[in-house]
Amino acid sequence: MATETVAKPRTSLRVGVQKFGTFLSGMIMPNIGAFIAWGIITALFIKTGWVPVPELGGFGNNAAGTPNVGLVGPMITYLLPLLIAYTGGKMVYDVRGGVVGAIGTMGVIIGAGIPMFIGAMIMGPLGGWTMKHIDAIWHGKIRPGFEMLVNNFSAGIWGALLALLGFFGISPVVQAFSQAAGNFVQFLVHNGLLPLTSLFIEPAKVLFLNNAINHGVLTPLGIQQSLEQGKSILFLLEANPGPGFGILLAYMFFGRGAAKASAPGAAIIQFLGGIHEIYFPYVLMRPLLIVAAIGGGMTGIATLAITGSGLVAPAAPGSIFAVIAQTSRDSYVGVILAVVLAATVSFVIASVILRTSRSRETEEDLLVATSRMEEMKGKKSSVASALVGAGGGTAVLTRPIENIVFACDAGMGSSAMGASVLRNKIKAAGYPSVNVTNSAIASLKDSYDVVVSHQDLTERARQATASAVHVSVDNFMNSPRYDEIVEMVKSSHEGGAGVGTAEAVAPAAGVAAGAAVAGGAPAAPVAGGAHVAGAPATATAKDVLRPDSIVLNGTATDRDSAIDEAGQLLLARGAVDEGYITAMHEREESVSTYMGSFLAIPHGTNAAKDHIKHSAVSFIRYPNGIDWAGKQVKFVVGVAGLNNEHLHILSSIAKIFTDKEQVAQLEQAQSADEILALFGKVNA
Repeated sequence: MATETVAKPRTSLRVGVQKFGTFLSGMIMPNIGAFIAWGIITALFIKTGWVPVPELGGFGNNAAGTPNVGLVGPMITYLLPLLIAYTGGKMVYDVRGGVVGAIGTMGVIIGAGIPMFIGAMIMGPLGGWTMKHIDAIWHGKIRPGFEMLVNNFSAGIWGALLALLGFFGISPVVQAFSQAAGNFVQFLVHNGLLPLTSLFIEPAKVLFLNNAINHGVLTPLGIQQSLEQGKSILFLLEANPGPGFGILLAYMFFGRGAAKASAPGAAIIQFLGGIHEIYFPYVLMRPLLIVAAIGGGMTGIATLAITGSGLVAPAAPGSIFAVIAQTSRDSYVGVILAVVLAATVSFVIASVILRTSRSRETEEDLLVATSRMEEMKGKKSSVASALVGAGGGTAVLTRPIENIVFACDAGMGSSAMGASVLRNKIKAAGYPSVNVTNSAIASLKDSYDVVVSHQDLTERARQATASAVHVSVDNFMNSPRYDEIVEMVKSSHEGGAGVGTAEAVAPAAGVAAGAAVAGGAPAAPVAGGAHVAGAPATATAKDVLRPDSIVLNGTATDRDSAIDEAGQLLLARGAVDEGYITAMHEREESVSTYMGSFLAIPHGTNAAKDHIKHSAVSFIRYPNGIDWAGKQVKFVVGVAGLNNEHLHILSSIAKIFTDKEQVAQLEQAQSADEILALFGKVNA
């Protein structure tokens, strides 16, 4: 679920816990495959496993008489904590932070001598955060040629110091915490109080507060318990699909309206797919149903405690298939019974609540509940479209539009221009906080409300941003779809959630738009080399577009020769090498760079960024026009962009070409200085 922000800053304790839990989850979830692998090896090869193998399970002695190490112990002691630490450090400071965080975690592991998952979740992010701030001390001050030396030694030295800190400082603290938490859990188990945890866990799930306790406490303690006892009940306190499945079953039989119609599909996703959040809107429509979830959860936990059942590793996602796959060899009856009884109790309680209620769940109720769920989650729900867009194939706007992205192949030319044009239109409509950015398709993440792309690229963009509204355009400069998007923004802000559909405003849309992303923040470069239109420029227009790169009477007579002419101007400035001009042609064959208003902006593909030496823009005017794949072009702007240096001039060009009077001035300009002055005047 990628970092995501919300439309309005929120500082409540709930949001703080939620963000903390999301961060912890971000360290655990990418490594669930490794946990599953360890669980399979444990279930198969340990002494009490299905196929006991001393050399793999780590029991008995080898031919030399020394104890077998096996795979189970080293994987849980070293591999899994180091993976978590690396992931946490990388989340903070990319690969460099991950490496330093993993080094520091080794100190905690060796110092404790036990699986150090909590230690890894501390040292990983700490290593990334501290390395990031250390690098900032000498950023830009290292002499050319010494960067690798300084970077490698600084990471090595600081990693070694963190390992010592972990060994002597962090390890004893984490050991004490783990022991205290483990003792508390044992106290609950021995006194029959563990089912009471459902009073907290089930409401926390609906409010998206469960990740902190689940991934921060239950999973680490469960793994330690599983290592010692071969299984743990803690893995199923939150992952049991029974309570949610029971609620959805009750809606299938006793619900009304849209909720009843959508419940069967939601039940399949929840129980088989393991995506529990899909039942949260049904609870939010009838808050009293949380009693059903609690009742089911308590029943499931009590059943596990009575039968002494548990899982060998975390079940994620919480699918019945994952639960069965991770069930201990001696626990199949208890685990299956826990799921069935939890679903039964939840179903009975939910049925009584639904039967005694006279209200009718309308489609609007479900939309509002889904919107509330996404607001609490703080980002889009990956399964929201199964509720609000089910059946019709029509995207429904469940929240105000706050984040729009223009996507093209390279993310530095066409999309930057289009983003600038639409940003100005949306600001003029009175919504300056709506964030309009641009990105390469390869860098897209599913965190946008609306994605605008060329009609030839929409399917590619849709694959990366399935939960966004998609709008296709045939040019980025003056598409009539921009006015439709502005109206969509107005409707979403003035009418609230569920006020309209993407089909009504943007026929190219495919699936639901979801959570808002922060608007109004200063635009900045985005990952993967793509750039955000309108970001603060680090170079002036005259740095990027110089008089020697401006030609008032181009000699080309067709599209391909015009691309060569624009590329040669960039090459003559030393901004690119020959490979970039080839990439400009490749890009044109893939998707046209015609922008409308007699303008084309040829540029390289996303893969051609290595051929760019520094940012530059060339400008060529063809007074008589040339044929550009069936479109008349009088102005060709060649683009080669690094960082965000070229976006300032592209923003200027976009403003000019949306104003007929400004275009007329370009046509009448007699010198390169007049061209530069015109761009500067627009951005003054």
